[in-house]
Formats: sequence, structure tokens, C-alpha cells
Amino acid sequence: METYFLKDDIKLICVTSTSFPGGITAAHEKLHRLLTTTNGRNLYGISSPQGKGEIVYRAAVEESFTGEAEQLKLETFTLKKGEYTGSRVVNYPDHMESISNTFQKILQNPRIDPQGCCVEKYLNEKDVQCMVRLEPKLKR
Repeated sequence: METYFLKDDIKLICVTSTSFPGGITAAHEKLHRLLTTTNGRNLYGISSPQGKGEIVYRAAVEESFTGEAEQLKLETFTLKKGEYTGSRVVNYPDHMESISNTFQKILQNPRIDPQGCCVEKYLNEKDVQCMVRLEPKLKR
């Protein structure tokens, strides 16, 4: 596993999928249709538990200007600054299950922030950085 540091909070514009994992592609497609461009902006996938075993997935992109999400009538999500642990998945389209497998390994870390989420940061069309925020200190 690698360590990543987010120096600042990152405000994201999101489209929530209608289901998980089946609605992931449709959520990303809808987000791309609603934006004029995603060039030069980091794309993300955010998944978090909700309710009894349900996962909520959001396709997301960094906000390019203050108020963009409100202008587009889209929800926002703040990716919290701090220390993250994770791993890069190379050529994920050829083995989509590797994203899930990577998160299963990451979530074994005892320092995982219980209020955190699983973050996919798309580095390009083939590689994704999977990461989860860590608690600042291990509680004892």
C-alpha cells in the first residue's frame, strides 16, 4: 500500500448512481453529458456505505469554479484533506474486479476513518488510484 496526502479539502461535483455496482457507468456518462468539459480536471468515483449493507456511489469531478455545482443543479461532496492509504490499479478496464479487490485489501487497515469513503481517482483512461482516508491517530 502507498500513502497519499491531500493538503486541502477538494470540492467535487457529483452524480449519484441509481444502483451499485450496476449504475456506475451510467452515473459517469451523465456527469460527462452535464459538463461542458472535463479536460484538465480530476475525475473521481466515491463510494460509501449507507443503511443496511447498501453502497452509494457518486461519479465526481473537481469543481472548476465556485458555484459550478449550484449552477448545474448538481450535488457536491467534499473530499477531506488528510492522509490516505491505497494502491494504483493499472489497466483497470481489462480487469474491473481489481478495483473491488484493491478496496477489500485497503479496508483491512485498522486506521481507516470510520466516517470516510472509498475514493477512486482516475489518473487516465486506464489507471485508477484507489484510496481511503486514515484517522489521524489510532484510537486506544
